[in-house]
This record gives sequence, C-alpha cells and structure tokens, in this order.
Amino acid sequence: MANRPLSPHLQIWKWGPHMAVSILHRVTGDGLAVVGLGVLLWWLGAMAGGAESYATFADLMGSPIGMIVLVGLSWAFFTHMMSGLRHFVLDIGAGYELDTNKFWSVLSPILAIFFTALFWAFILFK
Repeated sequence: MANRPLSPHLQIWKWGPHMAVSILHRVTGDGLAVVGLGVLLWWLGAMAGGAESYATFADLMGSPIGMIVLVGLSWAFFTHMMSGLRHFVLDIGAGYELDTNKFWSVLSPILAIFFTALFWAFILFK
C-alpha cells in the first residue's frame, strides 16, 4: 500500500486571502443565524410583552454591550453580503484569475468595514 495522502491536504495549500474570506463567510453566516435570530426573537417577544418588556430590551440594546452586539451583527451582515457577492461573481464564471481573485478577496472585508461604518454613521448622526 502506498504511503500517500488520499486528497490534497492543508500542508500542500498555501493560505491566501481567498481562503480567509471563504471561512469568514461561513462564520458570519452562522453568527447571523444564531445571534441575529436570538436578537430578533427577543425583540419580537419584547414587543409582544408590552411597554415594560420593550423598554428593557431598548435599554439593553442601547447600552455599550448592546451596541457592540448590534455593530457586530451589522458588520457580520455586510461581511457576509460582500463575500456573497464575490461568490456570486465566481459562480457565474468570472474572477478566477489569480490577481482578480486576490484583489476581490482583500477588498471584500474592507468594503464590509466601510459599509458598516457608513451604516452606523447614518444611524447615529441622522
């Protein structure tokens, strides 16, 4: 029996931005599903529970910890969206050239940070 790997292993592949963005896409999707769903259900329950329940929710979400959660959720949303758009372009068969792929892999999280900052600037300074 030959002593060889059955498939390409992590020792063969060099880490690149495209791999990091792909992993980040999965992590942000899971975070949006778990944390985002939890906040959404809490918000709906607080609205159904009356003014006192909603005031408790609004006070906690307006606190520094709540703002960190909300900013994190919006960052995860924009990161997932930018990476999803990148994957959509790849799915139609474009952007596979190494330089193009690397450029969009690096630009995707940068655009997500920019859009998150723009989103919160719009909310806070409106």
